[in-house]
Amino acid sequence: MSYAAAIEQLNAMAPELYTRPGQPRRKFSLDEVRVLLDALGNPHRRIRSVLIAGTNGKGSTASTLASILTASGVRTGLYTSPHLERVNERIRIDQTEIADEAFTSLYFRVHDTARKLVRDSRLPQLPSFFEILTAQALLYFAEAEVELMVLEVGMGGRLDATNVVDPLLSVITDISLDHTEWLGATITAIAREKAGILRRGKTLITLSQGAEVNQVLCEAAAELGARQVNAEAFMPSAGAGTAGPYTVQALGAAVEVASPLTGAHQQRNVALAIAAAVELASAHGLPITPVAISAGIRQTRWPGRMEHIKLGRTETGGVEWILDVAHNPAGAEALRSGLAGVLSEDRPRLLVFSCLRDKPVGEMARILFPLFDQVILAPIHSARAATIESLEAAARAAGTSARGAGSVREALQLAREGAPGGVVVVSGSVYLVGEARSLLVAEKVKFGGVK
Repeated sequence: MSYAAAIEQLNAMAPELYTRPGQPRRKFSLDEVRVLLDALGNPHRRIRSVLIAGTNGKGSTASTLASILTASGVRTGLYTSPHLERVNERIRIDQTEIADEAFTSLYFRVHDTARKLVRDSRLPQLPSFFEILTAQALLYFAEAEVELMVLEVGMGGRLDATNVVDPLLSVITDISLDHTEWLGATITAIAREKAGILRRGKTLITLSQGAEVNQVLCEAAAELGARQVNAEAFMPSAGAGTAGPYTVQALGAAVEVASPLTGAHQQRNVALAIAAAVELASAHGLPITPVAISAGIRQTRWPGRMEHIKLGRTETGGVEWILDVAHNPAGAEALRSGLAGVLSEDRPRLLVFSCLRDKPVGEMARILFPLFDQVILAPIHSARAATIESLEAAARAAGTSARGAGSVREALQLAREGAPGGVVVVSGSVYLVGEARSLLVAEKVKFGGVK
């Protein structure tokens, strides 16, 4: 079977959050993925791991930690979600995506195993999209004999498919309201779901958050006898700003932090990654040094997070594009903060926006839309996409000029025409940023942009 066939089958699976009309809503459970992994030889038990949960920042933290480990000479598997352009992005070893051939082979091994389990009545149904991918990743890492897996939780924590592992460390990034239909309507309820990745007698790494989150995490850690590590020591000193490098003390030496991931929120994610690296070195014997920490941070690649792409020169009408997957209010607030030193009234400011219908579009519009001279609304390829009409209503409520486009490609062209020499921000949905990035990078390659 071909890679194209594997992707077609995978994409045909109903997402975890939505099922086809007339079908019962899928229930989350670790039991089914455990049955699947057992039939595959329990690959997750052969490799040590770090598990990272949170609402925002878990992917950035995971990619930074994996980069530090790779710079240290530790063969590292990285599993993240969602992807921007290709599903292979989710499964990497030492920053290299899984090849199409390996992806295809693993997909059909996992899928055929799952189908046999259903025939034998050991599974009530075929695994979900995310469960299949998680099994693929764990099998790939085990057979490649990586030394450590860095796994990003897909959603929640307690019942997420990644939570089948027994991690050395559990890392929890910033928590806010998202996926409330599944995780609970309050910060307290959501924090409890995230705390489900803690393990008895192991280590929790986090940063201080709101009082409710802090209380839930402290209580969960105490109940399990888990040691808490606050990453505050690896935050920049007061007044350091968010633009340039700064220095922290780690493993007995000064470490320069020069991350390509910008913004105050990314400083928190980098601090969590450093804290995890220090714990892995000091408590688990991994050969991580201060020099490797600095190099790994500097070499981190995590596209679509305040990513700048310049096409042409702004003085001759070129546009500076900024891509950021701010897909909920907390992400929108972080993006707004990160844009504070970028947007100015002396050059055009335009936003290309779209989001999913289950997101609080009105709140996101109030946060972001007033920053821009104009907003262009783009349709995205998802059954969960918000309609252009609902986005237009949110723009009107935010008091912002907005117009709809027929496609993402058209939205980018309208933005280019509307902001010569200016800044265009593309945000609101991973689907939007992924498609826009693909188009912009292709244009950059073809015509030679300036980054």
